[in-house]
Amino acid sequence: MAPDRRYHHGDLRDQLLDGAEKALREHGVEKLSLRQVAREVGVTHNAPSRHFPDKQALLDALALRGFRRLGDAFVAAAATGDDLPVEDRFKTLARAYLDFALHNPTLLTLMFARKHSASSGAAMAEAVTRAFAVPVAITAEGQARGEVIAGDPLRIGWTVAVALQGLASFAGAGLIAPDAIDDLLDDTVTRLTRGLMPRP
Repeated sequence: MAPDRRYHHGDLRDQLLDGAEKALREHGVEKLSLRQVAREVGVTHNAPSRHFPDKQALLDALALRGFRRLGDAFVAAAATGDDLPVEDRFKTLARAYLDFALHNPTLLTLMFARKHSASSGAAMAEAVTRAFAVPVAITAEGQARGEVIAGDPLRIGWTVAVALQGLASFAGAGLIAPDAIDDLLDDTVTRLTRGLMPRP
């Protein structure tokens, strides 16, 4: 495709991110380049610089986009069956996380690698906070119903998030056989939530 020099159209940034995510999925972060993305989108090689001055900025934007998408998935999962026991709610959340990890393994790795980038800015922190506020909120609701031990819901919720991230990372890396994922998800969440139950 010949480069389209009318690269000032309003959706170029999203198109570049779409192209970058596709390249990331197919070739990995090391082979990702602004020139390659420009070529795939069909614009001149310097067109991306209007939105991403360098590769680091592009990677930060991809990670930010990933955390926002994960946050959307978490919010949607939490809104499903909010009257269910906390164990079932965490299973729904874990399923959303696993689905994201299995469909976006390279992006998930990039997200956690870029979270602490000096150039990622406040938007990244906001997106991460929004996503992981969901298990914290479920924890607090479980405490209010007497299903979760007393304590700082932030610390407890992050403990749940860490467990889910570990499970998602293992699944995304192909370390869990596909036919074992569902059972392991159920087992992990069951053990976790039963450990959080109030003691008699």
